Amino acid sequence: MLANNISITDRTKNFAIRIIKACIFLDEQPGVLRTLSKQLLRSGTSVGANVREAQSAQSDKDFLSKLEIALKEARETEYWLEILIESELVEKQKFESLLEEAHTIGKILVASTKKLKNK
Repeated sequence: MLANNISITDRTKNFAIRIIKACIFLDEQPGVLRTLSKQLLRSGTSVGANVREAQSAQSDKDFLSKLEIALKEARETEYWLEILIESELVEKQKFESLLEEAHTIGKILVASTKKLKNK
């Protein structure tokens, strides 16, 4: 369990739901935001999908592999959120908490994968 007694599975699912809502907003906007929305949607929802998949891993190696994929997706999601914010295509205050959550999830996954590797 994590801070506030939220499991990484629940945390990444809640994050995916927030990403979906952000992408609905982005899809309503004209121009390049729709394209960026699709990238954000893919990576942002993939984090939790890979964490969930890890729960059914066939081995410790498979479990670690799924968590590493989730970490890569979390980092990609951070990237797309940074692009949206730094290009000033979205209001920083509307997307900053999503960026912070992506970063926090990444830190949790780094700690988890390091712990598994040191086993």
